[in-house]
Amino acid sequence: MSGRSTALRAAGALAAAAAVGHAGPAVLGRGGWRRHAAPGLLGVGAPGGVALTFDDGPHPEGTPAVRRALDDLGVRATFFVLGSQVRRHPGAVASLLADGHEVALHGFEHRNHLSRTAPALTADLRRARAAVLADAVAADVGQEPHEVARWLRFTRPPYGAVSGGTLWAAHRLGLRPVLWTAWGRDWLARAPDQVAGTVLADLLRDAPGPTGGGGTVLLHDSDCTSVPGSWRATAAALPRIVEAVRERGWEVRRLAEHLDGARPSSAPATDGDRSPSAPTTGGGDR
Repeated sequence: MSGRSTALRAAGALAAAAAVGHAGPAVLGRGGWRRHAAPGLLGVGAPGGVALTFDDGPHPEGTPAVRRALDDLGVRATFFVLGSQVRRHPGAVASLLADGHEVALHGFEHRNHLSRTAPALTADLRRARAAVLADAVAADVGQEPHEVARWLRFTRPPYGAVSGGTLWAAHRLGLRPVLWTAWGRDWLARAPDQVAGTVLADLLRDAPGPTGGGGTVLLHDSDCTSVPGSWRATAAALPRIVEAVRERGWEVRRLAEHLDGARPSSAPATDGDRSPSAPTTGGGDR
C-alpha cells in the first residue's frame, strides 16, 4: 500500500471517529431503551411526579394561553425559551417568572445541533442566555443579572438532536441538557384529545403502576417552528393531562423539583464559563 493510500485511509478513519464523537449522542434521543441507558439526560425524576416542559416560546398568543391554563390548574412548569423569540417578545420572561414558572434555554436559534460545531453551539447558548438576562433585568424582576443567571440551569437542543458539541457547550456553560420521556406531538395539526392521549400513553407505558411517574413531558407553547396555531390544542389538552396525572396520585413539577427535589431559585451562571458552584452537566425536543 502506498504512503498516500495509507495517509488517506488514516484521514478517513479520523474523520469517521470525529463524526461519531459529534453525532453519536444523538441516538440517545431515539428508542425506548434510552430511559434505562441515559435517565438523567431524559429527565427521569423521582417517582410520584411528572415534569411539564414547553419549548419554542415565548409566543405572543401561545405562551399566555398556556400560562392561563396552567394557572387555572394550579400547576407550574418549565419553559425552554428561544433567545430569538425572547427578543421579539419583550417582557415574556418576567411574566413567566412572576407566575412561578421555571425558565430554561432552548438556544438562540432553532437549528439542529448535528450541523453545528461546539464553539458555534457555545456562542448560541451564550446569546440565548444574554437575551433572557436582558429581558428579566429590563422588566425589573428585582434581581441582579448574576442572580438571574443562577436559575438558568437546564438546556434542551432543538429536535432533541444531542451531539458531542451539545454536551461540550452545555458543560462549558454549566448547563444540564434534558430531553423528555413523553410528548404530545403537538407541533402537528392535532386535536386536544390526540395531544393528551399521546402524552398519557407515553407516561403510562414507562410507569404504569400507582407508584410510577418520574417522566418529563415535552409540549410547545409556540408555533414558530410548528403548524400555525398548534399551541391552541396544547393549551386545551392541559386540563385532561393534569387531571389524569393527579388521578394516579402524581404531582406536576418543574424540572428543578423533578430532578433534584429542589424548588427553583427565584433567581441564574454568569455570562462567563461554569463557575465552581454551577451544576455539572447531566442529561432534546423537536
